[in-house]
Amino acid sequence: MSHKHKKNISKTVKPVNIESYKHKIVTFMQAYNKTVMPLSELESKCRTKKFGRENFISAFDELRTEGIITMRKGMKAGLCARLGLKAGEVTRLSRTFGFAMTDDGVEYFIPGKCMLGAMPGDRVLIADIPSRSGEPEGEVQDIISFGSAALTGRIEEAEGRLWLVPDTASKNHVIIVPGGVPYKNGDKVLAEIVHRGRRHAEHKVKIVSVFGDSGLASSCAQSILCIHGAPTEFPAEVLKEARKISEGGVQEFNFNNREDLRDLPIFTIDSAESKDLDDAVSVERTAKGYRLGVHIADVSHYVKGNSALDKEALLRGTSIYYADRVIPMLPKELSNGICSLNPDENRLTLSAFMELSADGEMLSYRFCKSVIRSRVKGVYTEINSILDGSADKGILDKYNSVMNEIPLMDELADILIAKKERRHAPELETTESKLIIGDDGVCCDVIPRERGKSERIIEEFMLTANEAAAKLAREKKVPFVYRVHEAPPEEKTEALCEMLRKAGIDYPHFTEFKPAHAAEILKNARDTDKFEAVNMMVLRSMAKARYSEEPLGHFGLVLEDYAHFTSPIRRYPDLAIHRMITDILAGYDQTWLTKRYSGFAVNAAERSSSAEIRAVTIERECEDCYKAEYMKQHIGESYTAKISGVTEFGFYAELPNTVEGLVHIRTLPEGEYDYSAPVALTEKFSGVSYTLGQTVQVTCAAVNVSDGTIDFVLDNDEQED
Repeated sequence: MSHKHKKNISKTVKPVNIESYKHKIVTFMQAYNKTVMPLSELESKCRTKKFGRENFISAFDELRTEGIITMRKGMKAGLCARLGLKAGEVTRLSRTFGFAMTDDGVEYFIPGKCMLGAMPGDRVLIADIPSRSGEPEGEVQDIISFGSAALTGRIEEAEGRLWLVPDTASKNHVIIVPGGVPYKNGDKVLAEIVHRGRRHAEHKVKIVSVFGDSGLASSCAQSILCIHGAPTEFPAEVLKEARKISEGGVQEFNFNNREDLRDLPIFTIDSAESKDLDDAVSVERTAKGYRLGVHIADVSHYVKGNSALDKEALLRGTSIYYADRVIPMLPKELSNGICSLNPDENRLTLSAFMELSADGEMLSYRFCKSVIRSRVKGVYTEINSILDGSADKGILDKYNSVMNEIPLMDELADILIAKKERRHAPELETTESKLIIGDDGVCCDVIPRERGKSERIIEEFMLTANEAAAKLAREKKVPFVYRVHEAPPEEKTEALCEMLRKAGIDYPHFTEFKPAHAAEILKNARDTDKFEAVNMMVLRSMAKARYSEEPLGHFGLVLEDYAHFTSPIRRYPDLAIHRMITDILAGYDQTWLTKRYSGFAVNAAERSSSAEIRAVTIERECEDCYKAEYMKQHIGESYTAKISGVTEFGFYAELPNTVEGLVHIRTLPEGEYDYSAPVALTEKFSGVSYTLGQTVQVTCAAVNVSDGTIDFVLDNDEQED
């Protein structure tokens, strides 16, 4: 249906008539005895007259956009449901495939040749095709509406001219048309699609922005932030509000109606480089066990609902951390200044006090508005040295004012860890990377991020406070933003069992997968050479944690009540529930709280989940570029690695420093390989197998900083074996 008929008909198109025509169109098409109906016949049946034709056209276009009808060859229309087509949105692309999410929540894998040139954000119609993996696989039959026309890539010279090599969507060069900003070979750029082809390689673009050298991870990071729409500058109105709050300082009158906790030995524990300190802790021994205090920056005191600061925080959703940089949720005047629990400074807080039994059970809890004065800025590595007895005099002197609390914290953390084990919470292990960035902004080293005892202490204390916050909301029956982690879907647990069976690993039999089953699988494999592989399989079988206005519980932690309460400087859900808890403490009743926060909780949960996904994607993609930048300095060097992932086109190998690279199947010894998803790649005749968790010797063969990809090849002696 052509859109040219839409000109000058706005006054004649009536919404009521459009709905009537939509009903007519669907009714006639359902009654038609063939799968497609000539458009002329459909229009005739709808009896369009004078202005009615404009209503018919608008109704038809709306039905197409909604994915209810589609156009076929020969000007014929068909019902999508009858044709087996599903409407959805393209969510992400790589160079050789993409993914789309249907309106009913099913994610489809789409091979590159079946994309029809669709880009992220495009509304598409998808038809099922035979799946090689068992997961839904499809092809794009039609593009209903276009999303963003922006894409990033690098400029490359070939055949005497400059082309765009997109980061996603195509392995081919894309034509650049005149009219954009100046660019040169090797630049990392932002481009705009000005002509759509039927394949990604047929699109034509103009260059709208240049980020710098595509061989530098810092340039690539800027392009990643840009394409994902992460705001890097605060609007003037937001900065003005932040400055005004900061200049006001923390005054004595701010302490009215707050509990004065400045005499308590409260202090923060964080990484050495942290500047946004939003949580502090205190522990006391009691007759029944322990009193744990978790004191969180009272950001909601400063960031009022619907203020410019609040709207910007909701838009950002979370702070984004990559390399040695941060894109904060709140301006530095708040995040590093008046909200940060800096030592020896009066700070407004929202405190949670949990009364715990000798075996860590929560006996009671209470929340209060408070004022604290942190004794010291604790650092994980320094606390760890105190705990293991290696601290020097300088460190011991620094922590003199809280030295009695540190062993008590260690004692309580051990009890809480044991309590978690008693409820059979699966102990999944993940290793984070720490990027070392030189003065020139280039990644000069990659190391595993160490996680010592003090990190576990803070983790357990924050989990306890988060649980208490969710318990409060459930008890009061008020709207809230919960952190939820649902049980894995049945198809994922079935796939997990199949993988374990293929890998020859014992697993408990069950009719309903529970946390205890995951814990048992991990426990059985913990002291074997297959543990890393099993850990990865279980991790990949899990559902993704998200935010919800419903208290659905947390599968991984085995908790009925859980929320994110402890990081309001850098996460919007925490800020949102601080506002709710504040009103609970102020005495507002359930009716008022429900009216005020019901819609807000739904919106905050949905937008915070989306913001989290965006932040995680950005952080991962940036990290890949920095790791590639580091490995560029080590091409040709040999490493011992472990197979961390197996695909039909090769396998991924991870180095001890957490860097991961692809060993492509074309570089393996010649043969015919069977892919046992996703556990092993086995050569049919020799029986040589490459299995998840297996140790291999690899050489770094190639690196592409712009793509964030690293290619390994097996060393010669490995191939001969």
